[in-house]
Amino acid sequence: MHKVAVIGTTSWGTTLSVLLARKGCEVRLWARTLREARHLRTHGSDRFPDIPLPREIRITHLVDEALHEAEAVIMAVPSATMRQNISRVAAHLTKTTVIISASKGLELGSNKRMSQVIAEEINPRFTGNICVLSGPQLSHEIIHGRPAAGVVASESKETARKAQKILTCPNFCIFTNTDVIGVELGGALKNILALGAGIADGLGYGDNAKAAFMTRGLTEITALGMALGANPLTFSGLAGLGDVIATCASPLSRNHYVGVELARGKTLAEILKSMRQVAEGVNTTLVAHNLAQQLGLEMPITEKIYQVLYENLDPKIAAQQLMGGNAKHELAGRRWRLFSLFRNRQNRAKT
Repeated sequence: MHKVAVIGTTSWGTTLSVLLARKGCEVRLWARTLREARHLRTHGSDRFPDIPLPREIRITHLVDEALHEAEAVIMAVPSATMRQNISRVAAHLTKTTVIISASKGLELGSNKRMSQVIAEEINPRFTGNICVLSGPQLSHEIIHGRPAAGVVASESKETARKAQKILTCPNFCIFTNTDVIGVELGGALKNILALGAGIADGLGYGDNAKAAFMTRGLTEITALGMALGANPLTFSGLAGLGDVIATCASPLSRNHYVGVELARGKTLAEILKSMRQVAEGVNTTLVAHNLAQQLGLEMPITEKIYQVLYENLDPKIAAQQLMGGNAKHELAGRRWRLFSLFRNRQNRAKT
């Protein structure tokens, strides 16, 4: 029986706790306060009022109790609080503890991925135990028993396999990968596209326009991933295309919801105030915009979403400007490297 600590009572943290408990794991779910822990024990999760929390989930507000003899710790917290939370956990990690980041975001200010944030806050000897979980994972569907798949990535194949063994559950199939950068960026950057897809739906643009947006957006975030060292093929997998499809198409996506509400004329402040959960795409857009500026990378979709969020550009005008842009080769963009990669492969095929 696996012993797993889950840090964070978010929708995803709660869902993973329930899945693992149903599988037979001994799960300890960490809540921020004694009051929250008591509420969860008595009333269950407000996020899923129709799902009783299994008795196998031990809820605690004490970090040392949550991490006691844990084989793995799952960090299911918003990206904005990852550094704070992993610093609380760090002293309780051992050389064999698998550290799984389940957060799909980037850190404001540093522009770093969550695995990088974790690595900076833990004992350097334990960095080989870090892995990241991503893919098309709408928690509401998964906790209600609907089938889904994901990918767990680590620079260590052994660590990835350990995490895979722990996380794989009935109706939840986990694949492995070693491209941590690509898997992590795919999970984070797709939220930008979900915002744009929500805007398209809110404006009533139809499926043709949304499909074009999603496809061009995927090419754009793949280019950023390559510039940061990712394997471009990763973006055609579960953490890229798979997650893009799920979050751009589903009303269950928080980022899609934000986009729809923006198109309806609400301000970003109004929308965020009305939400109980975090829409990671808002901060991720800012980080991606900063990275594009630093790299001199052409990212027109990210630029327009940034202008809608942070410069009050009318979503309809943003959409019109994107559709009216100068079309080039599909793989061509300033410093994208995608076209040169394609051309190099063609040249090698001829020799």
